[in-house]
Amino acid sequence: QVQLVESGGGLVQPGGSLRLSCAASRSIFLIYTMGWYRQAPGEQRELVATITRGENTNYADSVKGRFTISRDNAKNTVYLQMNGLKPEDTAVYYCNAHLIIEMGYMPKDYWGQGTQVTVSS
Repeated sequence: QVQLVESGGGLVQPGGSLRLSCAASRSIFLIYTMGWYRQAPGEQRELVATITRGENTNYADSVKGRFTISRDNAKNTVYLQMNGLKPEDTAVYYCNAHLIIEMGYMPKDYWGQGTQVTVSS
């Protein structure tokens, strides 16, 4: 099995920045798309940003121009740089990876445990 381990969440004032990281707990045969999702209290989980292995990116309209997703394939890690944070960005942020854990296995989605981001003065 594999775990996705997230870090970098916390409390920040409006207009501030945070950088989230998510790394796989072991070596992986192949990771396709990686991404970040978020879920605010009482809301459904929503897409924030995704990045393909070829580094094509996709962003939710609400974060375009403020957030940047990137990845390091050698480290099996995905990052989310969040600038210009707003109170409405407050949520638990989840990492996702679509991957093949070992040769001969089928692709499967994995999720991190979530990291809290709170934007408040």
